[in-house]
Amino acid sequence: MKRLMISAMASGSGKTVLTCGLLAALTARGHAAQALKCGPDYIDPMFHEKVLGVPSRNLDLFLQGEDGVRRTLLKQKGDYVVVEGAMGFYDGVNGTDRASAWQVARTASLPVVLAIRPGGSSLTLAAQVKGLLTFRADSQIRGLVLTACRPSLYAHLAPILEEETGLPVLGYLPPMEEANIGSRHLGLLTPGEIADLNQRFRKVAEQLEKTVNLDALWALAEETEKTAVQDRPRRFRPRSCCAIGVAWDVAFCFYYADNLDALRDAGAELVFFSPLQADALPEVDGLYLGGGYPEVYAQALFRQAGIRSAIRVALRDGMPTVAECGGFLYLQEQLQTEQEVPWPMVEVLPGMGYPTRQLRRFGYLTLQAERDSLLFRAGEEIPAHEFHHWDSTQTGTALLAQKPSGKHWRCGYATDTLYAAFPHLHFGGGLPLAERFVSAAAAYRERKQR
Repeated sequence: MKRLMISAMASGSGKTVLTCGLLAALTARGHAAQALKCGPDYIDPMFHEKVLGVPSRNLDLFLQGEDGVRRTLLKQKGDYVVVEGAMGFYDGVNGTDRASAWQVARTASLPVVLAIRPGGSSLTLAAQVKGLLTFRADSQIRGLVLTACRPSLYAHLAPILEEETGLPVLGYLPPMEEANIGSRHLGLLTPGEIADLNQRFRKVAEQLEKTVNLDALWALAEETEKTAVQDRPRRFRPRSCCAIGVAWDVAFCFYYADNLDALRDAGAELVFFSPLQADALPEVDGLYLGGGYPEVYAQALFRQAGIRSAIRVALRDGMPTVAECGGFLYLQEQLQTEQEVPWPMVEVLPGMGYPTRQLRRFGYLTLQAERDSLLFRAGEEIPAHEFHHWDSTQTGTALLAQKPSGKHWRCGYATDTLYAAFPHLHFGGGLPLAERFVSAAAAYRERKQR
């Protein structure tokens, strides 16, 4: 498999649209492609999956470690893998390059093409690109594509950039209505909320065929190196030793594809259901309530009293449950909308979710466990990530959260049968989180059958 990263100087440079356009162009040429996303983002991989029809996965050095990133990369199949960077190319943890797109590119030996959105400068833009090129000894940067760039501006900038940086300017994507994707408080709208999305990206792909030298771009892609990685020790469990219900709809849609795979690999059958539509809980032995936008659909979630009641009864009966961010808010007593109107939720945890009008505790952190629980063992440190504009009057106190900056606080609920907190977890790191969840669900199933 050949691989390539699309990165940029900053967010808002058109990485996602360019990446999806390239994926659509590969598909139109008859190539099998896979997509990956640097960092902990949930939404961009949804766009990749919409284009390709197969899950897109994350490469996150903080959450997975180097071996976890290499494991994910080496599992990909097909002709090409396209990796989308995150934020600015060198932007990592706490103002460092740790876990940045650049560090992922270096770790995974990925050649990089930068998406550059020009505006307000010409030679200075070349200075900025050259700065990126020389900021680290091996930048991995191999070429440039200009985004939202008019043909006349491209004709002016391309020779300047090539002469001053030595990098090939492979072409440009002009301003296009199809490339405009709406946003809200957590980023882009999700693909399910955008009409004719595949048609839009086909239009972008057709434009790229006209204004980007795609043959030259794909010639920069390199063969994946088969690097040996240290896999996690696994305890064998038979297939389908339990069933785990996964909340899946527009209110709950933030899941890492690797997490779902890890649960299946550990022996769980995944049963998807919609808290927005279901009247009853499916026959399951565990619950996975991911993040998403429950605050946007709070009134609709309230109206589904049957499923809320069923989840409440299941949790009180000891059904193993993982509830992250939006799922955590769903389990609380009330959840306010953007207009601060409160609606009752599952009411199995105390507290009310409310809007803060800004990101809360945004970024990477480490959770420290002081006692054994469903997912953690006493003394373990677990990498995690927070990203939300809603907070809660009761965030929990079971775990110690600590930022790389040293800031710390207590958060979450962690019992023998429950993890519920704002921090998101990745099951592809060094700890057997999926295996522990599945083992508890299997034990719950056995208890029910006695």
